[in-house]
Amino acid sequence: MFVAKDCDFINALSETEHDQEKGCIQLRRSKLESYEAILEALVKKPQPVDRIAYETDMDCTVLCKRLGFLVENGLVEERPLPKDTNYAITDRGVAVVKTLNFRRYLERVSNTLSAIDDAMQTLPIISRDYKEQSEEQNEKY
Repeated sequence: MFVAKDCDFINALSETEHDQEKGCIQLRRSKLESYEAILEALVKKPQPVDRIAYETDMDCTVLCKRLGFLVENGLVEERPLPKDTNYAITDRGVAVVKTLNFRRYLERVSNTLSAIDDAMQTLPIISRDYKEQSEEQNEKY
């Protein structure tokens, strides 16, 4: 879930005073993020719709649509029980979760490397500026 903080123009769009007081607003989750949240919830154990809805903070109507798509594509399977239906992740679903988690890991590594690269480019400039300042101070004395 995306959270935008310290944005006056977004806070102005907020529907409730409570959201404005917190200084943030939650933006709508994408389909991919919804699928990912459902699969993550099911990795732990098979669950009924209401439990998945609670864990993913998703409306049951939207959740049922998303589950239907995941079942159609073989990522989740229905397991009928006498009182309810549980949903369980399939091997294919586990593979997708692992792939998505690896993608997130690679994004974090990429962001870290980018920050290191920026720092490495900044260090010579800072070093040069420091050297120039010390030379100027030495000339004054």
